[in-house]
Amino acid sequence: MTSAPDRTKLFHALHHHGPLALPNAWDVASALVVEAAGAKAVATTSAGVAWSLGAPDGDALDRERAIDLVARIAKAVGVPVSADIESGFGVDAEQVGDTARAVVEAGASGVNIEDGLQGGLRDVAEQQERLAAAREAAPDLYINARTDVFLRGVGEPEERLRLAVDRARAYLEAGASGIFVPGVTDLATVAELAKAIDAPLNVLAGPGAPAVHELGTAGAARISVGTALASAAYAVARTAAEELLTKGTYDSTGDGLEYGELNALFGN
Repeated sequence: MTSAPDRTKLFHALHHHGPLALPNAWDVASALVVEAAGAKAVATTSAGVAWSLGAPDGDALDRERAIDLVARIAKAVGVPVSADIESGFGVDAEQVGDTARAVVEAGASGVNIEDGLQGGLRDVAEQQERLAAAREAAPDLYINARTDVFLRGVGEPEERLRLAVDRARAYLEAGASGIFVPGVTDLATVAELAKAIDAPLNVLAGPGAPAVHELGTAGAARISVGTALASAAYAVARTAAEELLTKGTYDSTGDGLEYGELNALFGN
């Protein structure tokens, strides 16, 4: 298996060789499935991880449990792993640094750190301190700094591009490696963001969004799908459960992975 430092170098490089498509995983099994499907890296979804561990999304999950899962995934797969650590699992910059250090020790190559708070966004200067602490604690880690300007509808619509770019530039000054702007998929806005931000741009895609190659042509370096895979998997589970309990039939499970195929993924 490739060493953790080599996987981290690879993960950085993947952001500069065409759009990096990341189907987000939420546990070891989903990470192995994603890897087997051909993903060049595995990124976790914070919501999916929290749900799988019995907590709601939104900084409610215990840091140690989150890091433990990251370590399990990093040990199980051979590709780089990026961990969505929400806002850093810390009340202050020092604790965010502790989280970043723990993520590296767990074997991950990257993290997402978001600036969203209940009711709005974290102050720019405070977010810079948190990102700088993560960078100091983990010099080689790929830090994907997320700004929720568009996702949370901050400011007037005509102001959001400027607000997102201003935050992106501030976060890069603090040590971020790349910028994640969820809530935007229209190609014109993606192109403007990519032109204005001097770092790899990550966008969040899903049903109805332009295809990966279209987003890449517009300037996105990284395209992830957030909770989409986890939500789809749980939707299948609900449909199958309801069918079993109401009709007494089992057809909804007919397209599931074969036992042997899934079990074989755990061979290493």
